[in-house]
This record gives sequence, structure tokens and C-alpha cells, in this order.
Amino acid sequence: MSAASTSTAPTSSPTSSEALPTAEQHGIKEHSDGRFGFVPVQTRSARFKSFDVADFPAVTGREAVWKLSPVAKFTDLTGGVLDGSAYDIDTASHADVDVSWVDRADSRIGTAGAPEERAAANAWSSFEAALAITVSGEEAKEVTLTRANLGSAPRAAHTIIEARPFSQAVVILQNTGDARISENVEIIVGESANLTVVTVQEWSADAVQLANHFATIGRDARLKHVVVSLGGGIVRVNPSVHLAGQGSDTELFGLYFADAGQHLEQQVYVNHDAPNSRSRVTYKGALQGTGARTVWIGDVLIGRTAPGTDSYEQNRNLVLTEGTRADSIPNLEIETGDILGAGHASATGRFDDEQLFYLQSRGIGEIEARRLVVRGFLSEIVQHIGSKPLEERLQGAIEDELRGTEGN
Repeated sequence: MSAASTSTAPTSSPTSSEALPTAEQHGIKEHSDGRFGFVPVQTRSARFKSFDVADFPAVTGREAVWKLSPVAKFTDLTGGVLDGSAYDIDTASHADVDVSWVDRADSRIGTAGAPEERAAANAWSSFEAALAITVSGEEAKEVTLTRANLGSAPRAAHTIIEARPFSQAVVILQNTGDARISENVEIIVGESANLTVVTVQEWSADAVQLANHFATIGRDARLKHVVVSLGGGIVRVNPSVHLAGQGSDTELFGLYFADAGQHLEQQVYVNHDAPNSRSRVTYKGALQGTGARTVWIGDVLIGRTAPGTDSYEQNRNLVLTEGTRADSIPNLEIETGDILGAGHASATGRFDDEQLFYLQSRGIGEIEARRLVVRGFLSEIVQHIGSKPLEERLQGAIEDELRGTEGN
């Protein structure tokens, strides 16, 4: 497996006809023949990483990580000055869950992953204190943290979620109101811990969120990660999961519903780096209204050190009206032949006419039949969350979204 590229230019002297890359050009590496310069990085694992925003060039939109994003609409987050101060959090106390602000010297910061793009690095360089959620105790528990109305000024944030060995918990991150935020979330799952992290985006119509979630999973530990994106103008939540311990397990679920003018994006990366690890990725989305746009990119790497891997990823999109666009790109890299299974699937389509005909033939009107089809399509994700109150509330939110399809 290739090492990550760095910002250091080669030391060999170029001839006058050669144009070697500068320190600002990332995503390139020296060709294996040692003579004919440089080629683009071909694998996700080889991407450049840095905690310092100064190590990344200005975003142009031509970069692999940005080419499907409306970068001109959030230049303040990728390169501007960000407010990294603490903000208000609403949560109920629990005996086995500690919620507190910690400074940048906390030893957990930087252990789950590192930024691969400028917005994440800008947030990392800008935050003043990190919100730390520390879970202990073997009893199952649930905690919800709500952020509301962060304002319209560009902001940075950093969150640590640590599940100590043998602990169990469901942690729900609820986002509402106004925001322009770039943030990093580090998730650390200790040995034999069982953690569910749910992030719910119900921002106001003009909100912009660029979020990167980095998770590392220990021996025989399990992480369920759920992304629910319903509100906001531009919402980009990118989870990266490192299956670092033998027998580690992850399930990544996503649900998104894009209305007219919304851009909802998720780039998923699963790195199988330990023997007998398992992953399942299932993202489902619906689109309605002119200009509704969704992006899903799924990268899975099965490394040489991960024999016995069992992996599968899939993305499904349901187009409800004209004028929408759904990009769906699954990628799979396998570096060992000793695996239990690996695969991926992607599909984007309209209503199933046979399903609609069946429902209408039973006396159900067309509008209600459409609601039933979409509700059934998305409910699979909701049912995996594991929090009954949240599941019931999200079913209601999906119903609210579906009311916008009437008459289309």
C-alpha cells in the first residue's frame, strides 16, 4: 500500500524543460520509473493529509475531493477566517456520559484521523476548544446533544466521541437553525465497545455544513454510524472509518432527502486494516424539485493486513421529479485475496410503476401510493438507528418532506 504523498517536492534537479510540481500541488507522486515525473494519486489511502490549512492550496473545484461540490458557495469555509470558540450545547446529564470542553492539548485529538482537504484543515487550524463526549459503563444508554442557531458567521468546530472499552451507548448529534460551519468529529471506539453515532441535519434553508467524521475501531468493537440529512442549503458529511482492531465491525447508514436547490453530499471511506473485520454501508436518498442535487461516493479499501474481511457497500437513489441530479460512485480496492466477501452496488431510478399500480388497484389514491413507496424505501434506514423516539420523529419528518411531492 502506497504511503501518503507529502507536500515536499523531490530533491532531484529538473532540467530546463521539466516543470516539477510545487509544494502547493498535492495529490501527485513520483512515477515508478523514476524518470518521467509525476502521476495523480490513484488510491484513496494515498491522499495527502495534514492538520495545517497552510499545507493545502486554494480550492478550485477541480480537485478529486471537491469536483462534485459547489465550492464557490463556501469559500469562506475553505479559506477564510473561522470563529473557533465554544458554542452552546443542550443535553441531559447521564452518569456514564461526560460532556465537557477540552483544550487542543487533549491527547485524544488527532488519533482518529487527519484532514484530506482544505475545509477540514481550516477547521482543525481554527478551533479553540473541542467538545468531548466520553462514554463509559457497560449498561446501554442514550444521549442527545443539540446545536441550534449557530449564526451566519463562518465557524469552526471539533468534537471528540470516545467509547471506552466494553462501554455501550447511542450518541445523537442534532443540528438545527442557522449555521455556516466547517467541523471535524473524531470517534474513538475502544476494545469490545458498542457505539452508535447518529448525526441529524435539520438546518435552516440557507445553512452550510462541511463535516468530516474520523473513526477508529478497536479489537472486537462495533460502530454504527448514521447520517440523516434533511435540512440545509449545502450539507456535506463525510465519514471515514478505520477498522484498526482484529474483529472490528462497522455499519454505516445514510438517509437524505433533497428538495429544490439543496445540495446534500456524503463521501464515505472504509479502511479494513485488521484481520476478520466487517463492514456494511447502506445509503438511501430521495430527490424532488428543480436543482435538487445529491452526491454519494463510497470508497472501501481492503488492505494486505486484513485477511478474513467481509465488506459490502450500496447506494440507492429515488428520483421523484424532473430537474434533479444524483451522483453515485462506489469504489472498491482489494489488496489481499484472503477475504470472505466484498462487493458494491449503486442504482438511481424513478418510481416503480408496478408498485404504484398494485397499490392503486387496491383502492389507494396515487398521491398516497407515492407516499407509501417512498416511506417504505427510506424507512429501512430509519429502522436501523436504534432509538425509538428519534425513529418516530424522523418518520414524521419524512412525511413532511413527502407533502412537497403532491401535485408533481
